[in-house]
Amino acid sequence: MKRAALSTLIDWKQDSLRKPMLMMGARQVGKTWLMQDFGKKHFRNTVYVRFDLDKLIKQNFEQDLDVKRLLSVLQLHGRKPIIPGETLIILDEIQECPHALTALKYFYEEAREYHIIAAGSLLGQNEHHGTGFPVGKVDMMTLYPLSFSEFLQATGNEMFADLLDSRDTTLINGFAPRLTELLKTYYFVGGMPEAVSTYVQSGDFLRVRKIQTALLNGYRKDFSKHAPGAVSHLISQIWNSIALQLSRENKKFLCKDVQPGMRMRQLEDAMQWLADAGLIYQVSRISKPAVPIAAYKERAFKLFYLDVGLLSAMCGLSVKVLLEPSRIFSEFKGALAEQFVQQELRLICEEEPVYWVSESNQAEIDFIIQQDAELIPIEVKAEVNLKAKSLKTYCKKFQVPTAVRLSLANWNEQEMPIGDSGENCRLLNLPLYATGQLIATLTTPKEKG
Repeated sequence: MKRAALSTLIDWKQDSLRKPMLMMGARQVGKTWLMQDFGKKHFRNTVYVRFDLDKLIKQNFEQDLDVKRLLSVLQLHGRKPIIPGETLIILDEIQECPHALTALKYFYEEAREYHIIAAGSLLGQNEHHGTGFPVGKVDMMTLYPLSFSEFLQATGNEMFADLLDSRDTTLINGFAPRLTELLKTYYFVGGMPEAVSTYVQSGDFLRVRKIQTALLNGYRKDFSKHAPGAVSHLISQIWNSIALQLSRENKKFLCKDVQPGMRMRQLEDAMQWLADAGLIYQVSRISKPAVPIAAYKERAFKLFYLDVGLLSAMCGLSVKVLLEPSRIFSEFKGALAEQFVQQELRLICEEEPVYWVSESNQAEIDFIIQQDAELIPIEVKAEVNLKAKSLKTYCKKFQVPTAVRLSLANWNEQEMPIGDSGENCRLLNLPLYATGQLIATLTTPKEKG
Protein backbone atom coordinates (compact mmCIF):
# COMPACT_ATOMS: atom_id res chain seq x y z
CA MET A 1 0.00 0.00 0.00
CA LYS A 2 1.12 3.53 -0.71
CA ARG A 3 0.73 5.74 2.35
CA ALA A 4 0.83 9.52 2.08
CA ALA A 5 2.48 9.67 5.53
CA LEU A 6 5.64 8.25 3.96
CA SER A 7 6.44 11.72 2.61
CA THR A 8 6.35 13.06 6.20
CA LEU A 9 8.95 10.48 7.21
CA ILE A 10 11.14 11.30 4.22
CA ASP A 11 11.10 14.98 5.17
CA TRP A 12 11.94 13.99 8.74
CA LYS A 13 14.92 11.93 7.61
CA GLN A 14 16.36 14.88 5.71
CA ASP A 15 15.80 17.41 8.49
CA SER A 16 19.09 18.28 10.19
CA LEU A 17 17.19 19.47 13.28
CA ARG A 18 15.11 16.31 13.59
CA LYS A 19 14.31 14.66 16.90
CA PRO A 20 13.40 11.00 17.44
CA MET A 21 10.06 10.44 15.71
CA LEU A 22 7.13 9.20 17.77
CA MET A 23 4.31 7.80 15.64
CA MET A 24 0.88 7.97 17.25
CA GLY A 25 -2.31 6.29 16.12
CA ALA A 26 -4.86 3.66 17.03
CA ARG A 27 -4.12 -0.03 16.91
CA GLN A 28 -4.17 -1.62 13.46
CA VAL A 29 -3.86 1.57 11.38
CA GLY A 30 -0.59 0.37 9.84
CA LYS A 31 2.16 1.93 11.98
CA THR A 32 4.45 -1.12 11.96
CA TRP A 33 4.09 -1.65 8.23
CA LEU A 34 4.81 2.01 7.46
CA MET A 35 7.95 2.13 9.63
CA GLN A 36 9.34 -1.05 8.09
CA ASP A 37 8.48 0.08 4.56
CA PHE A 38 10.23 3.40 5.25
CA GLY A 39 13.33 1.60 6.52
CA LYS A 40 13.40 -0.77 3.57
CA LYS A 41 13.11 1.97 0.96
CA HIS A 42 15.17 4.78 2.47
CA PHE A 43 17.93 3.21 4.60
CA ARG A 44 20.71 0.72 4.00
CA ASN A 45 19.58 -1.37 6.96
CA THR A 46 17.08 -1.40 9.82
CA VAL A 47 17.28 -2.49 13.44
CA TYR A 48 13.81 -3.48 14.60
CA VAL A 49 12.78 -3.94 18.23
CA ARG A 50 9.34 -4.97 19.42
CA PHE A 51 9.07 -4.51 23.16
CA ASP A 52 6.13 -6.84 23.73
CA LEU A 53 8.22 -9.72 22.31
CA ASP A 54 11.86 -8.79 22.96
CA LYS A 55 12.01 -9.22 26.73
CA LEU A 56 15.81 -9.03 26.89
CA ILE A 57 15.84 -5.64 25.14
CA LYS A 58 13.14 -4.42 27.51
CA GLN A 59 15.25 -5.48 30.50
CA ASN A 60 18.23 -3.59 29.09
CA PHE A 61 16.24 -0.37 28.82
CA GLU A 62 14.96 -0.87 32.36
CA GLN A 63 18.53 -1.30 33.66
CA ASP A 64 19.59 2.29 32.91
CA LEU A 65 19.31 4.89 30.16
CA ASP A 66 22.97 5.19 29.18
CA VAL A 67 22.76 5.99 25.48
CA LYS A 68 26.09 4.47 24.43
CA ARG A 69 25.27 1.21 26.18
CA LEU A 70 21.78 1.10 24.66
CA LEU A 71 23.19 1.68 21.17
CA SER A 72 25.56 -1.25 21.71
CA VAL A 73 22.65 -3.41 22.89
CA LEU A 74 20.59 -2.47 19.83
CA GLN A 75 23.53 -3.21 17.56
CA LEU A 76 24.00 -6.66 19.07
CA HIS A 77 20.26 -7.31 18.85
CA GLY A 78 20.16 -6.37 15.17
CA ARG A 79 23.41 -8.18 14.38
CA LYS A 80 24.52 -5.31 12.18
CA PRO A 81 26.38 -2.04 12.69
CA ILE A 82 24.29 1.01 13.47
CA ILE A 83 25.62 3.78 11.22
CA PRO A 84 24.28 7.33 11.41
CA GLY A 85 22.42 8.23 8.23
CA GLU A 86 22.38 4.62 7.01
CA THR A 87 20.55 2.72 9.77
CA LEU A 88 16.97 3.22 10.93
CA ILE A 89 16.28 2.18 14.52
CA ILE A 90 12.63 1.15 15.02
CA LEU A 91 11.27 0.84 18.54
CA ASP A 92 7.84 -0.73 18.16
CA GLU A 93 5.14 -1.29 20.81
CA ILE A 94 7.08 1.17 22.95
CA GLN A 95 4.14 1.57 25.33
CA GLU A 96 5.20 -1.81 26.77
CA CYS A 97 8.47 -0.26 27.99
CA PRO A 98 8.00 3.18 29.61
CA HIS A 99 11.77 3.42 30.15
CA ALA A 100 12.29 3.23 26.38
CA LEU A 101 9.80 6.05 25.91
CA THR A 102 11.75 8.14 28.41
CA ALA A 103 15.02 7.15 26.69
CA LEU A 104 13.97 9.05 23.56
CA LYS A 105 14.78 12.25 25.46
CA TYR A 106 18.38 11.11 25.96
CA PHE A 107 18.75 9.90 22.38
CA TYR A 108 17.74 13.41 21.33
CA GLU A 109 20.15 15.12 23.71
CA GLU A 110 23.16 12.81 23.25
CA ALA A 111 22.82 11.01 19.91
CA ARG A 112 20.95 13.25 17.49
CA GLU A 113 22.88 11.90 14.50
CA TYR A 114 20.91 8.63 14.66
CA HIS A 115 17.54 8.07 13.03
CA ILE A 116 15.16 6.65 15.63
CA ILE A 117 11.46 6.12 15.12
CA ALA A 118 9.16 4.74 17.80
CA ALA A 119 5.52 3.73 17.73
CA GLY A 120 2.92 2.08 19.85
CA SER A 121 -0.71 2.05 20.77
CA LEU A 122 -2.30 3.94 23.67
CA LEU A 123 0.61 6.41 23.65
CA GLY A 124 -1.86 9.25 23.97
CA GLN A 125 -2.46 8.18 27.54
CA ASN A 126 1.24 8.57 28.36
CA GLU A 127 1.23 12.05 26.88
CA HIS A 128 -1.98 12.99 28.66
CA HIS A 129 -0.80 11.83 32.06
CA GLY A 130 2.83 12.94 31.58
CA THR A 131 4.29 9.64 32.83
CA GLY A 132 7.80 9.50 31.39
CA PHE A 133 6.66 11.24 28.23
CA PRO A 134 9.58 13.04 26.49
CA VAL A 135 7.80 16.37 26.11
CA GLY A 136 9.54 18.63 23.61
CA LYS A 137 12.19 16.00 22.85
CA VAL A 138 10.44 14.14 20.04
CA ASP A 139 8.87 14.91 16.69
CA MET A 140 5.34 13.54 16.52
CA MET A 141 3.00 12.38 13.79
CA THR A 142 -0.34 10.63 13.80
CA LEU A 143 -1.19 7.83 11.40
CA TYR A 144 -4.86 7.49 10.46
CA PRO A 145 -6.75 4.86 8.45
CA LEU A 146 -6.31 5.06 4.68
CA SER A 147 -7.87 8.15 3.15
CA PHE A 148 -10.17 7.86 0.15
CA SER A 149 -7.24 8.78 -2.12
CA GLU A 150 -5.06 6.08 -0.56
CA PHE A 151 -7.94 3.63 -0.91
CA LEU A 152 -8.18 4.43 -4.63
CA GLN A 153 -4.49 3.75 -5.07
CA ALA A 154 -4.60 0.53 -3.04
CA THR A 155 -7.51 -0.82 -5.09
CA GLY A 156 -5.92 -0.22 -8.50
CA ASN A 157 -7.76 3.04 -9.15
CA GLU A 158 -4.71 5.30 -9.18
CA MET A 159 -5.99 7.08 -12.27
CA PHE A 160 -9.01 8.35 -10.34
CA ALA A 161 -6.82 9.51 -7.45
CA ASP A 162 -4.70 11.43 -9.96
CA LEU A 163 -7.83 12.80 -11.63
CA LEU A 164 -9.12 14.20 -8.35
CA ASP A 165 -5.72 15.74 -7.62
CA SER A 166 -5.79 17.45 -11.01
CA ARG A 167 -9.02 19.24 -10.10
CA ASP A 168 -10.07 19.08 -13.76
CA THR A 169 -13.73 19.67 -12.96
CA THR A 170 -15.05 18.92 -16.44
CA LEU A 171 -13.36 15.52 -16.57
CA ILE A 172 -14.18 14.73 -12.94
CA ASN A 173 -17.86 15.50 -13.50
CA GLY A 174 -17.78 13.20 -16.51
CA PHE A 175 -16.64 10.33 -14.29
CA ALA A 176 -19.01 11.16 -11.41
CA PRO A 177 -20.94 7.84 -11.58
CA ARG A 178 -17.75 5.79 -11.29
CA LEU A 179 -16.33 7.96 -8.50
CA THR A 180 -19.63 7.69 -6.65
CA GLU A 181 -19.48 3.89 -6.87
CA LEU A 182 -15.95 3.91 -5.49
CA LEU A 183 -17.03 6.18 -2.64
CA LYS A 184 -19.90 3.80 -1.89
CA THR A 185 -17.39 0.96 -1.63
CA TYR A 186 -15.16 3.02 0.65
CA TYR A 187 -18.09 3.76 2.96
CA PHE A 188 -18.45 0.01 3.48
CA VAL A 189 -14.80 -1.10 3.47
CA GLY A 190 -13.30 1.96 5.15
CA GLY A 191 -9.61 2.60 5.54
CA MET A 192 -8.35 0.08 8.08
CA PRO A 193 -5.39 -1.57 6.28
CA GLU A 194 -6.41 -5.18 6.93
CA ALA A 195 -9.96 -4.53 5.70
CA VAL A 196 -8.64 -2.81 2.55
CA SER A 197 -6.11 -5.60 1.93
CA THR A 198 -8.84 -8.23 2.31
CA TYR A 199 -11.04 -6.38 -0.17
CA VAL A 200 -8.17 -6.03 -2.67
CA GLN A 201 -7.27 -9.71 -2.44
CA SER A 202 -10.75 -11.21 -2.42
CA GLY A 203 -13.30 -8.60 -3.47
CA ASP A 204 -15.51 -10.28 -0.85
CA PHE A 205 -17.47 -7.80 1.26
CA LEU A 206 -18.51 -10.50 3.74
CA ARG A 207 -14.84 -11.25 4.44
CA VAL A 208 -14.26 -7.53 4.89
CA ARG A 209 -17.06 -7.40 7.45
CA LYS A 210 -15.49 -10.32 9.36
CA ILE A 211 -12.22 -8.41 9.54
CA GLN A 212 -14.03 -5.30 10.78
CA THR A 213 -15.87 -7.33 13.40
CA ALA A 214 -12.58 -8.83 14.57
CA LEU A 215 -11.04 -5.35 14.82
CA LEU A 216 -13.98 -4.11 16.86
CA ASN A 217 -13.73 -7.12 19.17
CA GLY A 218 -10.01 -6.44 19.57
CA TYR A 219 -10.69 -2.87 20.63
CA ARG A 220 -13.26 -4.07 23.14
CA LYS A 221 -10.68 -6.43 24.64
CA ASP A 222 -8.34 -3.45 24.98
CA PHE A 223 -10.98 -1.69 27.06
CA SER A 224 -10.90 -4.40 29.70
CA LYS A 225 -7.16 -5.11 29.39
CA HIS A 226 -5.67 -1.62 29.38
CA ALA A 227 -8.27 0.78 30.74
CA PRO A 228 -8.58 1.53 34.47
CA GLY A 229 -11.17 -0.76 35.99
CA ALA A 230 -13.24 2.15 37.28
CA VAL A 231 -14.03 3.38 33.78
CA SER A 232 -13.73 0.32 31.54
CA HIS A 233 -17.49 -0.35 31.53
CA LEU A 234 -18.20 3.30 30.70
CA ILE A 235 -15.68 3.16 27.85
CA SER A 236 -17.62 0.26 26.33
CA GLN A 237 -20.93 2.06 26.77
CA ILE A 238 -19.66 5.26 25.13
CA TRP A 239 -18.08 3.28 22.30
CA ASN A 240 -21.30 1.40 21.62
CA SER A 241 -23.44 4.55 21.80
CA ILE A 242 -21.63 6.54 19.10
CA ALA A 243 -23.29 4.71 16.21
CA LEU A 244 -26.70 5.51 17.73
CA GLN A 245 -25.73 9.14 18.35
CA LEU A 246 -24.61 9.62 14.73
CA SER A 247 -27.76 7.97 13.40
CA ARG A 248 -29.94 10.73 14.85
CA GLU A 249 -30.86 13.86 12.91
CA ASN A 250 -29.27 15.90 15.70
CA LYS A 251 -25.86 14.30 16.17
CA LYS A 252 -24.92 16.18 19.34
CA PHE A 253 -23.55 13.78 21.94
CA LEU A 254 -26.13 13.03 24.64
CA CYS A 255 -25.16 11.39 27.92
CA LYS A 256 -28.56 9.71 28.18
CA ASP A 257 -27.75 7.69 25.05
CA VAL A 258 -24.87 6.14 26.99
CA GLN A 259 -26.96 5.43 30.06
CA PRO A 260 -30.12 7.11 31.36
CA GLY A 261 -29.37 9.53 34.16
CA MET A 262 -25.67 9.77 33.30
CA ARG A 263 -23.89 13.14 33.62
CA MET A 264 -20.95 14.44 31.60
CA ARG A 265 -18.61 14.62 34.60
CA GLN A 266 -19.11 10.86 35.05
CA LEU A 267 -18.09 10.15 31.44
CA GLU A 268 -15.14 12.51 31.00
CA ASP A 269 -12.36 10.10 32.04
CA ALA A 270 -13.72 7.27 29.90
CA MET A 271 -14.14 9.56 26.93
CA GLN A 272 -10.59 10.88 27.36
CA TRP A 273 -9.28 7.31 27.37
CA LEU A 274 -10.92 6.60 24.02
CA ALA A 275 -9.61 9.85 22.56
CA ASP A 276 -6.08 9.20 23.84
CA ALA A 277 -6.23 5.75 22.24
CA GLY A 278 -7.05 7.37 18.90
CA LEU A 279 -10.35 5.53 18.67
CA ILE A 280 -12.71 8.50 18.73
CA TYR A 281 -12.60 12.13 17.65
CA GLN A 282 -14.51 15.04 19.07
CA VAL A 283 -15.94 17.92 17.03
CA SER A 284 -16.80 20.79 19.36
CA ARG A 285 -19.62 23.30 18.92
CA ILE A 286 -18.71 26.98 18.85
CA SER A 287 -20.85 29.90 19.94
CA LYS A 288 -19.73 32.06 17.04
CA PRO A 289 -17.22 31.81 14.21
CA ALA A 290 -14.27 33.85 15.42
CA VAL A 291 -10.53 33.45 15.89
CA PRO A 292 -9.12 31.96 18.03
CA ILE A 293 -11.64 29.15 17.73
CA ALA A 294 -10.67 27.68 21.11
CA ALA A 295 -12.06 30.77 22.87
CA TYR A 296 -15.54 30.11 21.48
CA LYS A 297 -15.82 26.36 22.04
CA GLU A 298 -18.83 25.23 24.06
CA ARG A 299 -19.35 22.07 26.08
CA ALA A 300 -21.54 20.53 23.36
CA PHE A 301 -19.84 18.27 20.81
CA LYS A 302 -20.25 15.39 18.37
CA LEU A 303 -18.24 12.16 18.58
CA PHE A 304 -16.99 10.14 15.62
CA TYR A 305 -15.20 6.82 15.25
CA LEU A 306 -11.74 6.63 13.69
CA ASP A 307 -13.02 4.94 10.50
CA VAL A 308 -16.13 5.02 8.34
CA GLY A 309 -15.93 1.28 7.63
CA LEU A 310 -16.00 0.54 11.35
CA LEU A 311 -19.05 2.79 11.69
CA SER A 312 -20.80 0.84 8.94
CA ALA A 313 -19.98 -2.37 10.81
CA MET A 314 -21.15 -0.94 14.15
CA CYS A 315 -24.43 0.10 12.51
CA GLY A 316 -24.89 -3.37 11.06
CA LEU A 317 -24.97 -2.04 7.49
CA SER A 318 -25.93 -4.91 5.22
CA VAL A 319 -23.84 -5.68 2.15
CA LYS A 320 -27.12 -5.62 0.22
CA VAL A 321 -27.14 -1.81 0.30
CA LEU A 322 -24.23 -1.89 -2.17
CA LEU A 323 -26.56 -3.37 -4.77
CA GLU A 324 -28.93 -0.42 -4.66
CA PRO A 325 -27.97 2.82 -6.44
CA SER A 326 -27.89 5.29 -3.57
CA ARG A 327 -29.23 3.59 -0.46
CA ILE A 328 -25.89 3.56 1.36
CA PHE A 329 -25.74 7.35 1.15
CA SER A 330 -29.15 7.84 2.77
CA GLU A 331 -28.80 5.21 5.50
CA PHE A 332 -28.60 6.41 9.12
CA LYS A 333 -29.55 10.03 8.27
CA GLY A 334 -26.25 10.90 6.63
CA ALA A 335 -24.08 9.49 9.43
CA LEU A 336 -21.66 7.83 7.01
CA ALA A 337 -21.24 11.06 5.03
CA GLU A 338 -20.39 13.12 8.12
CA GLN A 339 -18.06 10.41 9.43
CA PHE A 340 -16.29 10.33 6.06
CA VAL A 341 -15.97 14.11 5.83
CA GLN A 342 -14.52 14.55 9.33
CA GLN A 343 -11.93 11.84 8.57
CA GLU A 344 -10.83 13.60 5.40
CA LEU A 345 -10.77 17.01 7.10
CA ARG A 346 -8.44 15.77 9.84
CA LEU A 347 -5.94 14.74 7.18
CA ILE A 348 -5.91 18.04 5.29
CA CYS A 349 -6.56 20.68 7.97
CA GLU A 350 -4.05 22.00 10.47
CA GLU A 351 -6.73 22.73 13.05
CA GLU A 352 -9.50 20.41 14.20
CA PRO A 353 -12.91 21.13 12.65
CA VAL A 354 -15.75 22.51 14.75
CA TYR A 355 -19.49 23.04 14.14
CA TRP A 356 -22.15 25.70 14.78
CA VAL A 357 -25.86 25.72 15.67
CA SER A 358 -28.11 28.77 15.70
CA GLU A 359 -29.71 29.88 18.97
CA SER A 360 -33.09 28.76 17.67
CA ASN A 361 -31.65 25.36 16.64
CA GLN A 362 -33.15 25.94 13.19
CA ALA A 363 -29.82 26.11 11.40
CA GLU A 364 -26.69 23.97 11.77
CA ILE A 365 -23.34 24.04 9.97
CA ASP A 366 -21.88 20.54 10.01
CA PHE A 367 -18.22 21.60 10.02
CA ILE A 368 -16.22 24.82 10.16
CA ILE A 369 -12.53 24.82 9.32
CA GLN A 370 -9.91 27.51 9.65
CA GLN A 371 -7.96 28.44 6.52
CA ASP A 372 -5.39 31.09 7.40
CA ALA A 373 -7.47 33.77 9.18
CA GLU A 374 -10.72 32.79 7.47
CA LEU A 375 -13.30 30.36 8.85
CA ILE A 376 -14.94 28.26 6.13
CA PRO A 377 -18.42 26.80 6.77
CA ILE A 378 -19.08 23.34 5.31
CA GLU A 379 -22.51 21.83 4.83
CA VAL A 380 -22.64 18.07 4.22
CA LYS A 381 -25.40 16.56 2.11
CA ALA A 382 -25.49 12.78 1.91
CA GLU A 383 -26.93 12.69 -1.62
CA VAL A 384 -27.62 15.10 -4.50
CA ASN A 385 -29.23 17.78 -2.38
CA LEU A 386 -28.65 21.41 -3.28
CA LYS A 387 -30.85 22.97 -0.62
CA ALA A 388 -28.75 25.26 1.54
CA LYS A 389 -31.08 26.88 4.07
CA SER A 390 -28.68 26.55 7.02
CA LEU A 391 -25.72 27.64 4.94
CA LYS A 392 -27.56 30.74 3.71
CA THR A 393 -28.64 31.60 7.24
CA TYR A 394 -25.09 31.31 8.54
CA CYS A 395 -23.47 33.19 5.65
CA LYS A 396 -25.97 36.04 5.90
CA LYS A 397 -25.62 36.30 9.69
CA PHE A 398 -21.83 36.42 9.64
CA GLN A 399 -21.25 37.90 6.14
CA VAL A 400 -19.12 34.99 5.04
CA PRO A 401 -17.13 35.41 1.79
CA THR A 402 -16.64 31.68 1.06
CA ALA A 403 -18.72 28.60 1.86
CA VAL A 404 -18.60 24.92 0.89
CA ARG A 405 -21.38 22.44 0.18
CA LEU A 406 -20.39 18.77 -0.04
CA SER A 407 -22.82 16.43 -1.78
CA LEU A 408 -23.04 14.01 -4.68
CA ALA A 409 -23.79 16.85 -7.09
CA ASN A 410 -21.27 17.89 -9.72
CA TRP A 411 -18.25 20.06 -8.96
CA ASN A 412 -18.95 23.74 -9.62
CA GLU A 413 -18.83 27.21 -8.13
CA GLN A 414 -21.61 29.77 -7.90
CA GLU A 415 -22.51 33.06 -6.25
CA MET A 416 -24.99 32.70 -3.39
CA PRO A 417 -27.01 35.81 -2.41
CA ILE A 418 -26.62 36.51 1.31
CA GLY A 419 -27.87 40.07 1.73
CA ASP A 420 -30.65 42.48 0.85
CA SER A 421 -28.21 44.82 -0.92
CA GLY A 422 -26.91 42.37 -3.48
CA GLU A 423 -24.10 40.84 -1.42
CA ASN A 424 -22.95 37.41 -2.59
CA CYS A 425 -20.94 34.57 -1.11
CA ARG A 426 -18.65 32.32 -3.14
CA LEU A 427 -20.24 28.87 -2.84
CA LEU A 428 -18.04 25.94 -3.75
CA ASN A 429 -20.11 22.86 -4.59
CA LEU A 430 -17.69 19.98 -4.12
CA PRO A 431 -18.51 16.29 -4.62
CA LEU A 432 -18.10 14.26 -1.45
CA TYR A 433 -15.48 12.11 -3.13
CA ALA A 434 -13.35 15.25 -3.65
CA THR A 435 -13.32 16.28 0.03
CA GLY A 436 -9.61 15.54 0.15
CA GLN A 437 -9.02 18.27 -2.45
CA LEU A 438 -10.89 20.94 -0.47
CA ILE A 439 -7.91 22.89 0.88
CA ALA A 440 -6.08 22.86 -2.45
CA THR A 441 -9.23 24.10 -4.17
CA LEU A 442 -9.71 26.92 -1.69
CA THR A 443 -6.10 28.11 -1.83
CA THR A 444 -5.32 27.81 -5.53
CA PRO A 445 -7.36 28.31 -8.67
CA LYS A 446 -8.66 25.23 -10.39
CA GLU A 447 -6.34 24.12 -13.16
CA LYS A 448 -8.86 23.17 -15.80
CA GLY A 449 -12.55 22.96 -16.53
